[in-house]
Amino acid sequence: MQGREPVNEQMVANMYTSMRTELNQIYSKITELEMEVSEHSLVINAIQPLDPTRRCYRMIGGVLVERNIKEVLPAVQRNKEGIEEVVARLNEALEKKKKEIADFEAKYKIRMRKADSDMKDEEGSKKEGGSQGVLVGPAGSAD
Repeated sequence: MQGREPVNEQMVANMYTSMRTELNQIYSKITELEMEVSEHSLVINAIQPLDPTRRCYRMIGGVLVERNIKEVLPAVQRNKEGIEEVVARLNEALEKKKKEIADFEAKYKIRMRKADSDMKDEEGSKKEGGSQGVLVGPAGSAD
C-alpha cells in the first residue's frame, strides 16, 4: 500500500487499519516464536546433562524418529538459534512498522479516541503439526 497517496478519508482509514493489522500480526508471530524458543530451551536444559549415547526420540516433519542425545542436541540448538534470528528480524520489522504508522498518523493527523487495543487475543498462536519434539527414553533400557 505504500507509494500510493489516499484520495479520501475512507482510504486513509482503510490504509491505517491495514497497517495496524500488519503490526498486530507481527506482534503475534513474535510471541509465537518466543514460545518456541522457550520450548527449545526447556528441551536443551533437560537433555544436556544426560548421557550422550542415551536414546531419545525426535519428531521430524510429523514422523517420530529414534536418535541419541549427541545427534539431537546440536540440531535442537541450531533450530533455537535460527528461531532467535527470525525473532530479531521480526523485531526490526516491528520497529519499522511502528515508525511507519507514527509517520502516517502525523501526516494525516490521526489520533486514537481511547486506549489502544494492543492486547488483542492471539488465536493463531495454537499451531499444530509443524513443531519438532524430543522424547528421551528411559535410562539403561538398551535393546
